[in-house]
Amino acid sequence: MPDKILVVEDERDIANLLEVYLRNENYIVYKYDCAKDALRCVESGEIDLAILDVMLPDMSGFSLCQRIREKYTYPIILLTAKMEETDKITGLTLGADDYVTKPFRPLEVIARVKAQLRRYKKYSPVATAEEKSSELSYRKLRLNILTHECLLEDEPITLTPTEFSILQVLLENVGKVVSVEDLFHAVWKDEYYAKNSSTITVHIRHLREKLKDTSDTPQYIKTIWGVGYKI
Repeated sequence: MPDKILVVEDERDIANLLEVYLRNENYIVYKYDCAKDALRCVESGEIDLAILDVMLPDMSGFSLCQRIREKYTYPIILLTAKMEETDKITGLTLGADDYVTKPFRPLEVIARVKAQLRRYKKYSPVATAEEKSSELSYRKLRLNILTHECLLEDEPITLTPTEFSILQVLLENVGKVVSVEDLFHAVWKDEYYAKNSSTITVHIRHLREKLKDTSDTPQYIKTIWGVGYKI
């Protein structure tokens, strides 16, 4: 069944352009020009990925992202006309998985959509009774690769696909330092565009908050300054 993509963009030309390219890739597109109408679609629970413009007439894309993250973990890509680093960090902090700066090339957006959906599907399969559980663990933290479950002290922790990917890489290398470059390669290896270290930093901060960890006295994720991170 084709994946369902939510596009919330009030600039008609941009929204129409995205719709054409997404439909050419056989995606089902739900297109809205305001957050109010989009939220009704979100509540249907049938979306596989959302593309949100930051500047909307009735609600910011940041707020819409936050509303979605209260209930759903599917990938969110933000569209922003601003280049400020704080805007990008704000989006990632609120739960977005990626961002695209306007003006953009439609094929670049399509590449990011495909990459996010691949990662989301990879870590969200429904395990059958016959499947053997594939679990990574450290202290009171457990990560099930097959069911995309994360437990801390036996309590479920909700992770976005990107957060899950980063935590999996770190748990697969317990005791070893994973460089920022290696994390980029492991998590975004199939994407051709460049990112900067703040992207990883924000996701790590989000992970720490969910794991009730601190950078000063970390129980799980430790920063190795100038190199990377390790568990």
